[in-house]
Amino acid sequence: MAFNIQDFITKQVASAVGGVEVPTNAKNTVLNGLSDSILGSLTQTATKPGGIDMLKGLLTGTSSAAASPVTALATNLFTKNILSSLNLGSSINGALTGLIPSIVGKLGGILKDQDGDGDVDFNDILITLGVGGKKSGGGGIFGSILGSILGKK
Repeated sequence: MAFNIQDFITKQVASAVGGVEVPTNAKNTVLNGLSDSILGSLTQTATKPGGIDMLKGLLTGTSSAAASPVTALATNLFTKNILSSLNLGSSINGALTGLIPSIVGKLGGILKDQDGDGDVDFNDILITLGVGGKKSGGGGIFGSILGSILGKK
């Protein structure tokens, strides 16, 4: 079965947010907002020049999530699209945005040599995300995203 990055992110977000006192009426918005912001930052990064290399570094664990432009973008998206409308207070906002680097950091190491050619390359990204390549059987959200970027779907 192909790796589903959206499910992985959703589980990491749910686990991380458990330690923050989020009002019940805002919890689903926060959980969905964090997941969407992280996934959105990955998607937007993939479309930028040099973005695939940034994702490769992040997903192999060779670049720091805390210093990654992917993490900074996720934080900006979450702050602008979610926190600005919830009025949770600076303490909760700070705690929630502080979770993003650790959630993104959990993505480190998910990318490995999947096709057995001895290196981690674009084909390995596609296989890991269930988009294509020799070992894949799926598509999912990244299939449509990368497919549209690459003109393959």
